Amino acid sequence: MNCKPMLFVLATLSLSAQAAQSGKKLEHKDWEVVCDNTLTCRIAGYAKEEDPSGSILLTRAAGPGTGTMGEVTLGDTEDDSKPAEKLTLWINGKSAGDLVAADDNWRLSASQTAAVINAVKGSGKVEFKGGTKPFLLSGEGAYAVLLKADDVQGRIGTPSALTKKGNKPESSVVKAVPAPVIQAAKTLSGEPRLLTAPEIDGLTLTPLDDTHALLSALCWRAAYNEGYGYWVIDNQLKGTPVLVTISGSDYDKGEITSVQKGRGIGDCMSQESWVWDGKAFRKSYDGGTGMCRYIHAGGTWDLPTLVTDVKPVSG
Repeated sequence: MNCKPMLFVLATLSLSAQAAQSGKKLEHKDWEVVCDNTLTCRIAGYAKEEDPSGSILLTRAAGPGTGTMGEVTLGDTEDDSKPAEKLTLWINGKSAGDLVAADDNWRLSASQTAAVINAVKGSGKVEFKGGTKPFLLSGEGAYAVLLKADDVQGRIGTPSALTKKGNKPESSVVKAVPAPVIQAAKTLSGEPRLLTAPEIDGLTLTPLDDTHALLSALCWRAAYNEGYGYWVIDNQLKGTPVLVTISGSDYDKGEITSVQKGRGIGDCMSQESWVWDGKAFRKSYDGGTGMCRYIHAGGTWDLPTLVTDVKPVSG
Protein backbone atom coordinates (compact mmCIF):
# COMPACT_ATOMS: atom_id res chain seq x y z
CA MET A 1 0.00 0.00 0.00
CA ASN A 2 1.10 3.57 -0.60
CA CYS A 3 -0.06 6.88 0.81
CA LYS A 4 -2.80 8.44 -1.22
CA PRO A 5 -1.42 11.75 -2.57
CA MET A 6 -4.78 13.48 -2.17
CA LEU A 7 -5.00 12.45 1.49
CA PHE A 8 -1.58 13.92 2.09
CA VAL A 9 -2.47 17.21 0.42
CA LEU A 10 -5.71 17.53 2.36
CA ALA A 11 -4.12 16.73 5.68
CA THR A 12 -0.72 18.46 5.57
CA LEU A 13 -2.10 21.84 6.64
CA SER A 14 -3.31 20.36 9.91
CA LEU A 15 0.11 19.04 10.94
CA SER A 16 1.63 22.35 12.02
CA ALA A 17 -1.29 23.04 14.33
CA GLN A 18 -0.56 19.85 16.24
CA ALA A 19 3.16 20.52 16.75
CA ALA A 20 4.12 21.14 20.37
CA GLN A 21 6.96 23.39 21.43
CA SER A 22 10.16 21.37 21.61
CA GLY A 23 13.56 22.02 23.12
CA LYS A 24 16.99 23.17 22.00
CA LYS A 25 20.09 21.13 21.26
CA LEU A 26 23.70 21.41 20.19
CA GLU A 27 26.12 18.75 18.98
CA HIS A 28 29.79 19.70 18.94
CA LYS A 29 32.67 17.28 18.41
CA ASP A 30 32.39 14.58 21.14
CA TRP A 31 29.66 16.26 23.20
CA GLU A 32 25.99 17.13 22.79
CA VAL A 33 23.24 18.78 24.80
CA VAL A 34 19.50 18.34 24.40
CA CYS A 35 17.16 20.55 26.43
CA ASP A 36 13.50 19.59 26.44
CA ASN A 37 10.38 21.75 26.59
CA THR A 38 10.51 21.89 30.41
CA LEU A 39 14.08 23.27 30.08
CA THR A 40 15.69 20.21 31.62
CA CYS A 41 19.03 19.81 29.86
CA ARG A 42 20.77 16.49 29.24
CA ILE A 43 24.44 16.66 28.30
CA ALA A 44 26.19 13.62 26.85
CA GLY A 45 29.93 13.18 26.42
CA TYR A 46 31.73 10.38 24.66
CA ALA A 47 35.20 8.99 24.00
CA LYS A 48 36.80 9.66 20.64
CA GLU A 49 34.56 8.61 17.76
CA GLU A 50 36.45 5.39 17.04
CA ASP A 51 36.24 4.32 20.71
CA PRO A 52 32.89 2.81 21.82
CA SER A 53 33.99 2.26 25.43
CA GLY A 54 31.33 4.43 27.10
CA SER A 55 29.46 7.70 27.60
CA ILE A 56 28.63 10.10 30.42
CA LEU A 57 25.26 11.81 30.90
CA LEU A 58 24.85 15.02 32.91
CA THR A 59 21.24 15.94 33.68
CA ARG A 60 20.11 19.24 35.15
CA ALA A 61 16.57 20.47 35.69
CA ALA A 62 15.81 24.15 35.16
CA GLY A 63 15.34 26.62 37.97
CA PRO A 64 17.33 28.10 40.86
CA GLY A 65 19.20 25.75 43.16
CA THR A 66 19.09 22.62 41.02
CA GLY A 67 22.09 20.33 40.90
CA THR A 68 23.63 18.32 38.09
CA MET A 69 23.32 14.54 38.19
CA GLY A 70 25.96 12.39 36.50
CA GLU A 71 25.89 8.79 35.30
CA VAL A 72 28.08 6.63 33.10
CA THR A 73 27.28 3.75 30.78
CA LEU A 74 29.90 1.36 29.42
CA GLY A 75 29.79 0.04 25.87
CA ASP A 76 28.73 -3.57 25.32
CA THR A 77 28.89 -3.99 21.55
CA GLU A 78 32.42 -5.31 21.14
CA ASP A 79 33.12 -9.05 21.19
CA ASP A 80 35.23 -8.88 24.35
CA SER A 81 32.79 -6.67 26.31
CA LYS A 82 32.09 -7.88 29.84
CA PRO A 83 30.05 -6.27 32.66
CA ALA A 84 32.17 -4.33 35.15
CA GLU A 85 32.07 -5.31 38.82
CA LYS A 86 33.48 -1.96 39.92
CA LEU A 87 33.99 1.37 38.17
CA THR A 88 36.42 4.01 39.41
CA LEU A 89 36.76 7.64 38.34
CA TRP A 90 40.30 8.87 37.66
CA ILE A 91 41.08 12.54 37.05
CA ASN A 92 44.54 13.59 35.91
CA GLY A 93 45.93 10.24 36.96
CA LYS A 94 44.48 10.27 40.49
CA SER A 95 41.57 8.21 41.80
CA ALA A 96 38.44 10.22 42.58
CA GLY A 97 36.51 7.28 44.05
CA ASP A 98 34.21 4.51 42.90
CA LEU A 99 30.88 5.06 41.21
CA VAL A 100 27.66 3.50 42.51
CA ALA A 101 26.05 0.78 40.40
CA ALA A 102 22.55 1.81 39.26
CA ASP A 103 20.69 -0.74 37.17
CA ASP A 104 22.88 -1.18 34.07
CA ASN A 105 24.73 2.12 34.56
CA TRP A 106 26.93 3.82 37.15
CA ARG A 107 26.01 6.90 39.20
CA LEU A 108 28.45 9.66 40.13
CA SER A 109 28.26 11.54 43.42
CA ALA A 110 27.73 15.31 43.40
CA SER A 111 31.42 15.92 44.08
CA GLN A 112 32.51 13.50 41.34
CA THR A 113 30.14 15.15 38.87
CA ALA A 114 31.54 18.60 39.70
CA ALA A 115 35.10 17.30 39.34
CA VAL A 116 34.37 15.84 35.90
CA ILE A 117 32.78 19.10 34.73
CA ASN A 118 35.74 21.14 35.94
CA ALA A 119 38.16 18.77 34.21
CA VAL A 120 36.48 18.67 30.80
CA LYS A 121 36.04 22.46 30.75
CA GLY A 122 39.82 22.68 30.56
CA SER A 123 42.45 20.16 29.61
CA GLY A 124 41.93 17.62 32.40
CA LYS A 125 42.12 13.90 31.75
CA VAL A 126 39.02 11.95 32.81
CA GLU A 127 38.99 8.15 32.82
CA PHE A 128 36.63 5.49 34.14
CA LYS A 129 38.44 2.23 34.93
CA GLY A 130 36.92 -1.15 35.70
CA GLY A 131 35.33 -2.16 32.43
CA THR A 132 36.84 -4.33 29.73
CA LYS A 133 39.05 -1.37 28.91
CA PRO A 134 39.28 2.15 30.36
CA PHE A 135 36.71 4.68 29.16
CA LEU A 136 38.72 7.81 28.35
CA LEU A 137 36.27 10.70 28.18
CA SER A 138 36.98 13.22 25.43
CA GLY A 139 36.93 16.88 26.39
CA GLU A 140 36.58 18.10 22.82
CA GLY A 141 33.37 20.08 22.49
CA ALA A 142 32.54 19.96 26.20
CA TYR A 143 32.83 23.67 26.97
CA ALA A 144 30.60 24.77 24.09
CA VAL A 145 27.93 22.26 25.06
CA LEU A 146 28.02 23.18 28.76
CA LEU A 147 27.76 26.84 27.79
CA LYS A 148 24.71 26.08 25.65
CA ALA A 149 23.00 24.42 28.62
CA ASP A 150 23.75 27.45 30.80
CA ASP A 151 22.34 29.73 28.11
CA VAL A 152 19.09 27.77 27.71
CA GLN A 153 18.56 27.73 31.49
CA GLY A 154 19.51 31.40 31.97
CA ARG A 155 22.46 30.64 34.24
CA ILE A 156 25.23 32.61 32.56
CA GLY A 157 26.64 35.11 35.05
CA THR A 158 25.11 33.38 38.08
CA PRO A 159 26.91 31.37 40.79
CA SER A 160 25.26 28.14 39.56
CA ALA A 161 26.54 28.38 35.97
CA LEU A 162 28.58 25.45 34.74
CA THR A 163 30.77 27.77 32.67
CA LYS A 164 30.66 31.56 33.02
CA LYS A 165 29.95 32.14 36.71
CA GLY A 166 29.14 35.57 38.11
CA ASN A 167 27.32 37.55 40.79
CA LYS A 168 23.89 37.77 39.22
CA PRO A 169 21.28 36.61 41.74
CA GLU A 170 20.26 32.96 41.56
CA SER A 171 16.66 34.15 41.43
CA SER A 172 17.31 35.35 37.88
CA VAL A 173 17.69 31.77 36.64
CA VAL A 174 14.86 30.71 34.34
CA LYS A 175 12.26 28.59 36.10
CA ALA A 176 11.24 25.17 34.87
CA VAL A 177 8.28 25.01 32.48
CA PRO A 178 5.58 22.51 33.49
CA ALA A 179 5.19 19.59 31.11
CA PRO A 180 1.96 19.71 29.08
CA VAL A 181 -0.74 17.42 30.44
CA ILE A 182 -2.49 14.96 28.15
CA GLN A 183 -5.52 13.06 29.35
CA ALA A 184 -5.57 9.78 27.46
CA ALA A 185 -9.01 8.71 26.26
CA LYS A 186 -10.46 5.24 26.07
CA THR A 187 -10.43 3.64 22.63
CA LEU A 188 -12.38 0.80 21.09
CA SER A 189 -10.81 -2.63 20.75
CA GLY A 190 -12.19 -3.36 17.28
CA GLU A 191 -10.03 -5.07 14.69
CA PRO A 192 -8.57 -3.02 11.80
CA ARG A 193 -9.91 -3.74 8.31
CA LEU A 194 -8.67 -2.98 4.81
CA LEU A 195 -10.82 -0.46 2.97
CA THR A 196 -11.95 -1.15 -0.58
CA ALA A 197 -13.83 0.80 -3.24
CA PRO A 198 -16.05 2.76 -3.08
CA GLU A 199 -14.45 3.61 0.27
CA ILE A 200 -10.92 5.05 0.45
CA ASP A 201 -9.36 2.17 -1.44
CA GLY A 202 -6.10 0.67 -0.15
CA LEU A 203 -5.96 2.05 3.39
CA THR A 204 -6.52 0.32 6.72
CA LEU A 205 -9.28 1.55 9.05
CA THR A 206 -9.05 1.08 12.81
CA PRO A 207 -11.90 2.26 15.08
CA LEU A 208 -11.01 4.79 17.77
CA ASP A 209 -14.38 5.55 19.36
CA ASP A 210 -18.01 5.90 18.39
CA THR A 211 -17.33 8.85 16.07
CA HIS A 212 -13.65 8.66 15.08
CA ALA A 213 -11.48 6.19 13.21
CA LEU A 214 -7.82 5.91 12.27
CA LEU A 215 -6.63 5.49 8.70
CA SER A 216 -3.17 4.04 8.01
CA ALA A 217 -1.01 3.04 5.06
CA LEU A 218 2.64 2.43 4.29
CA CYS A 219 3.96 5.74 2.98
CA TRP A 220 7.64 5.16 2.32
CA ARG A 221 10.44 2.65 2.69
CA ALA A 222 14.18 3.34 2.74
CA ALA A 223 17.32 1.25 3.30
CA TYR A 224 16.67 0.53 7.01
CA ASN A 225 13.55 2.50 7.90
CA GLU A 226 9.94 2.73 6.81
CA GLY A 227 7.09 5.05 7.67
CA TYR A 228 3.34 4.56 7.92
CA GLY A 229 0.92 7.41 7.49
CA TYR A 230 -1.81 7.85 10.11
CA TRP A 231 -4.87 10.05 9.74
CA VAL A 232 -7.94 10.66 11.92
CA ILE A 233 -11.27 10.65 10.14
CA ASP A 234 -14.94 10.42 11.08
CA ASN A 235 -16.51 6.97 11.12
CA GLN A 236 -18.59 7.78 8.05
CA LEU A 237 -15.45 8.64 6.03
CA LYS A 238 -17.03 11.91 4.91
CA GLY A 239 -14.81 14.51 6.53
CA THR A 240 -11.30 15.70 5.74
CA PRO A 241 -8.66 13.33 7.11
CA VAL A 242 -6.36 14.93 9.71
CA LEU A 243 -2.74 13.91 9.40
CA VAL A 244 -0.87 12.74 12.50
CA THR A 245 2.40 11.56 10.93
CA ILE A 246 3.82 9.90 7.81
CA SER A 247 6.68 8.28 9.78
CA GLY A 248 4.71 6.06 12.13
CA SER A 249 5.81 2.57 13.15
CA ASP A 250 2.88 1.19 15.15
CA TYR A 251 -0.51 1.92 16.70
CA ASP A 252 -1.74 0.26 19.88
CA LYS A 253 -4.47 1.18 22.38
CA GLY A 254 -4.67 4.89 21.65
CA GLU A 255 -0.98 5.52 21.00
CA ILE A 256 0.91 5.94 17.73
CA THR A 257 4.68 5.44 17.92
CA SER A 258 7.53 6.13 15.54
CA VAL A 259 10.98 4.55 15.90
CA GLN A 260 13.58 5.25 13.23
CA LYS A 261 17.23 4.19 13.02
CA GLY A 262 19.96 6.80 12.62
CA ARG A 263 21.98 4.22 10.68
CA GLY A 264 21.65 0.58 9.69
CA ILE A 265 23.35 -1.02 12.72
CA GLY A 266 20.77 0.57 15.01
CA ASP A 267 23.08 2.13 17.60
CA CYS A 268 21.22 5.45 17.48
CA MET A 269 17.49 6.02 17.15
CA SER A 270 14.85 8.75 16.96
CA GLN A 271 11.51 8.25 18.66
CA GLU A 272 8.13 9.98 18.68
CA SER A 273 4.71 9.18 20.12
CA TRP A 274 1.18 10.56 19.97
CA VAL A 275 -1.68 9.86 22.40
CA TRP A 276 -5.41 9.94 21.62
CA ASP A 277 -7.26 12.39 23.92
CA GLY A 278 -10.75 11.81 22.53
CA LYS A 279 -10.53 14.58 19.92
CA ALA A 280 -7.07 14.31 18.38
CA PHE A 281 -3.71 12.59 18.66
CA ARG A 282 -1.49 14.85 20.73
CA LYS A 283 2.25 14.54 20.50
CA SER A 284 3.46 13.10 23.80
CA TYR A 285 7.15 12.49 23.20
CA ASP A 286 9.94 13.47 20.81
CA GLY A 287 13.58 12.56 21.26
CA GLY A 288 16.58 10.47 20.38
CA THR A 289 19.24 8.26 21.89
CA GLY A 290 22.34 10.37 21.31
CA MET A 291 25.23 10.16 18.88
CA CYS A 292 25.86 7.11 16.73
CA ARG A 293 28.86 5.78 18.67
CA TYR A 294 28.25 1.99 18.69
CA ILE A 295 27.93 1.90 22.50
CA HIS A 296 24.63 0.00 22.82
CA ALA A 297 22.31 -1.62 20.34
CA GLY A 298 19.20 0.53 20.29
CA GLY A 299 21.02 3.68 21.42
CA THR A 300 22.89 5.09 24.39
CA TRP A 301 20.64 7.57 26.26
CA ASP A 302 17.10 8.94 26.37
CA LEU A 303 17.46 12.55 25.17
CA PRO A 304 13.99 14.04 24.69
CA THR A 305 13.18 17.41 23.20
CA LEU A 306 9.51 17.04 24.14
CA VAL A 307 8.09 15.44 27.27
CA THR A 308 4.50 15.42 28.54
CA ASP A 309 2.51 14.24 31.53
CA VAL A 310 0.17 11.62 30.12
CA LYS A 311 -2.70 10.80 32.45
CA PRO A 312 -3.89 7.22 32.05
CA VAL A 313 -7.40 6.40 30.94
CA SER A 314 -9.77 6.75 33.89
CA GLY A 315 -12.48 4.28 34.77
